[in-house]
Amino acid sequence: MDRHITAPISDEDAKSLQAGDYVYITGTIYTARDAAHKRMYEALENHQPLPMDVKNNIIYYMGPSPAREGHPIGSAGPTTASRMDKYAPALLDLGLKGMIGKGKRSQEVQQATVRNGAVYFAAIGGAGALLSKSITAAEVIAYDDLGTEAIRKLKVKDFPVIVVIDSKGNNLYETAIQEYSEI
Repeated sequence: MDRHITAPISDEDAKSLQAGDYVYITGTIYTARDAAHKRMYEALENHQPLPMDVKNNIIYYMGPSPAREGHPIGSAGPTTASRMDKYAPALLDLGLKGMIGKGKRSQEVQQATVRNGAVYFAAIGGAGALLSKSITAAEVIAYDDLGTEAIRKLKVKDFPVIVVIDSKGNNLYETAIQEYSEI
């Protein structure tokens, strides 16, 4: 089913999404990869504020290539989500509502996703140039010294993703394998 949602994402929207839904996101999302997640986790451990409010927001696991002239961002494909699994439950417990990446997630992340009524989306790997066309603005907001891994605030319009793990714990990677094996 095709759905259109606005980011930041409401609790109602997050809970209404189902594994397998095709979703087009419009609004504001943030990028963060390994190094930025490590810094955010350390900030939390030291009782320091995060560089952005994660409540109801979506983090896209992506580090862009340099922007071509006249474009807000370069290629913007997803990175492997499991590299953020050690940090994701803490952010989900603070109200993060969505994560975008590629690949499977740990049991801890799946449990935190359900516990917090959040969603894990997959973006299509290898399609970074196409995905960048849905990004209308990009601005580094934290950890500039990390280069491509700095945290960016993105404005997106109809950014295409697929719900992999929904707020009820349904996991497209598991159900798709089961459905395929029954053919």
